[in-house]
Amino acid sequence: MTARFITFEGGEGVGKSTQIKRLMHSLSREGIEVVRTREPGGTPKAEAIRSFILQGKCEEWGAGAEAVLFAAARFDHVESLIAPNLDGGSWVLSDRFHDSTRAYQGLTDGVPDKLIDALEVLALNGRSPDLTVLLDMDPKIAFERVAMRAEEDGLMVPPDRFEKETLDWHRKLRDGFLSIAKNNPDRCIVLDANRDEDALEDAIWEVVVKRFPELQRAS
Repeated sequence: MTARFITFEGGEGVGKSTQIKRLMHSLSREGIEVVRTREPGGTPKAEAIRSFILQGKCEEWGAGAEAVLFAAARFDHVESLIAPNLDGGSWVLSDRFHDSTRAYQGLTDGVPDKLIDALEVLALNGRSPDLTVLLDMDPKIAFERVAMRAEEDGLMVPPDRFEKETLDWHRKLRDGFLSIAKNNPDRCIVLDANRDEDALEDAIWEVVVKRFPELQRAS
């Protein structure tokens, strides 16, 4: 079976991590080797860059510098983890990828398309996702859900570099993701994330099986 590269995108708190874990388990039940990763991160070098950015240490440098750092992390991520696993026959599921840089730093924070395009060419090196699942939700609802879960779990985690932005900023981010999906209909699928986790899991599995018919044959 051909190895596939699936990315999950969306704003803060839409449930990407949960659904990636669920999809990983579903694919594993089909006998597929699956690697789960995230961006920024996935490799030691990329995780170091993640920590630096999310702590806000480069915020004063501007969104352009952030985009370059994300691309540097992505380059190492692709070369050290994503490409080797795909070449070895494993499916790769990533919590965020290049669309996040275009949405966050590009469409929301105003980094020119010319720079975003150049960074994508450098960092991806031809490794574009086979499928991108965009989990869409009103940012106000998403943050209410995050706060509720944190309270239930007794967690008091300070907001990171992006979580602390205004609600209007996050609404602009949502529009950015939807614009990316609209411009890439062959790759991107938009799903309403404001529903029960089980129902969303079923909807994602339906999309994946439809996109990759070999899963039906394997079953």
